[in-house]
Amino acid sequence: MPKPTKKNLLKETIEHIDITRLNVRKLVDSWRKMSFSSRDTANATDIYNMMLGDKKTTIWLTLAGSTSAGGCMQVYVDMVKNNMVDCIVATGASIVDMDFFEALGFKHYRGTPFINDGILRSLYIDRIYDTFIDEENLQVCDRVISKIADSLEPRAYSSREFIREMGRYLTKHAKKKNSLVQTAFENNVPIFCPAFIDSSAGFGLVIHQEKHPENHLTIDSIKDFRELTEIKMKSKDTGLFMVGGGVPKNFAQDTVVCAEVLGKNAPVHKYAVQITVADVRDGACSSSTLKEAASWGKVTTIYEQMVYAEATTVVPIIAAYAYQTGNWKKRKKPELAKLFN
Repeated sequence: MPKPTKKNLLKETIEHIDITRLNVRKLVDSWRKMSFSSRDTANATDIYNMMLGDKKTTIWLTLAGSTSAGGCMQVYVDMVKNNMVDCIVATGASIVDMDFFEALGFKHYRGTPFINDGILRSLYIDRIYDTFIDEENLQVCDRVISKIADSLEPRAYSSREFIREMGRYLTKHAKKKNSLVQTAFENNVPIFCPAFIDSSAGFGLVIHQEKHPENHLTIDSIKDFRELTEIKMKSKDTGLFMVGGGVPKNFAQDTVVCAEVLGKNAPVHKYAVQITVADVRDGACSSSTLKEAASWGKVTTIYEQMVYAEATTVVPIIAAYAYQTGNWKKRKKPELAKLFN
């Protein structure tokens, strides 16, 4: 059997699903009358629709895992574009290695887990389960991040500030115009990555600091926490739509506790939906239930739903149902990024 080539392995691109073209209402309405994850997903859909219909609520999307690389990238773009989310908390990988990466004109490719990873390494191909990425393209992404940093005033930035500059850069240089980073920039939806350097951004900023050892930009994660807590304190009510868990989930939930520590009044998150496949028995942050979070004073248990499902299978359906229901059409855009102008 001939040895695979890079050209042969990187030829089928991932196609991102379009929620505006999915007709899922009958499916979800049927699930509501079923059991197990079907009923849970229908209930989560109803809660998300309640968030969209509540004019006093700002909606926070948290992203962990690799759903953007796996085909859900356009889902999140459409949620921002159609006023279905007001604030984003994500991993650096979701925002930089996946979304910003594709905005620069690069792609994710359909691959397979049944392959010799040593061969992939020799070809400079990175693997996310059954998805392939060209490492050479990722290193171009690193250098673009460094270039953006080189153009900015050398000081401490929150990740939100730096990602906003990434969005500004894309307005002039994007090869793919419909990215989450650029769409969020244009709609004043702030994006926070509390572990920003755990991504291509980290490599790019190391390159930047290596070039400017005495006078360089840095990322202030405490400023991130303070800014997101300010959004929480200035919002009447909040709803969480959480894909995966990890740092983004905990960071978003902790704003309630942070406000309390500061002596301010911030109500618990009124609505919460989490989609995860994590096991709760190890006590990890990714898998802690929303009821458990209530014991910490972070969320209410009145409107909460855990959905134990692989996110690419249910996120597009929940978002498409909400898009078709149309509550987003009646919402006022809070444009939360303007709080920091």
